Order: sequence, then structure tokens, then C-alpha cells
Amino acid sequence: MEGFDTLISLVGGVVFRFGIPAIVTTLVVWLLRRLDKRWQKEAKEQGLVQVRAQNPGCWNINNCTEEKRSNCKAYKNPDVPCWHNFRDQDGRLRESCLGCEVFHKAPVPVIS
Repeated sequence: MEGFDTLISLVGGVVFRFGIPAIVTTLVVWLLRRLDKRWQKEAKEQGLVQVRAQNPGCWNINNCTEEKRSNCKAYKNPDVPCWHNFRDQDGRLRESCLGCEVFHKAPVPVIS
């Protein structure tokens, strides 16, 4: 019986230590996503959607060869600023984009 009480105490401690914070974190993430969706919907309804800057044609500014252009995501998708094409899965820009002349000279998007 003493071993069973110890096991129950151990399992309860693990659940209390790891389970409750995981549940709270999941709940907070869900609420924040829901709030973000609501804010995006309100922004669209009020016409506050951000207008993206046009792609300045980085392949022209950087004098890329035809071979390099044929493999370039930015060249294949000219409707989007080039640095948006090179974001990683987490949404972060590459270091090369942050220091790029095209990125620094691009016009600031206007909120309409």
C-alpha cells in the first residue's frame, strides 16, 4: 500500500509540475491566436490592411545572371518584395537580406 501511495504521489507531482503549465500555455496560445484573428478581421473591416511595397527588382540592382534568376524565388514571384520570398518557416529574414541595399532602400509600406 505504501508503494502505491508513493507512485500516486510521484505521478501527481509530474502532472502538477509539467501537465498544468502545458495546459495553461496551450490555453494562452489559443486565446492569443483567437485575439489575433479578431484584430485582423477588424483591420480588414476598417480598411487598415497594410499595402505591401512593390518588389524593386533586386535581380536588376544586384546584376544577377540569367542562370541565377532562373533559380531565384524573388524573380519567379515579382509581386512580392524580394525579402518576403526568402523568409524561413518562422518568418525571420535571412542575414543577407537584412544587410541588403535593396531592403534598406525599399519604400516603407503605407497603411491606407
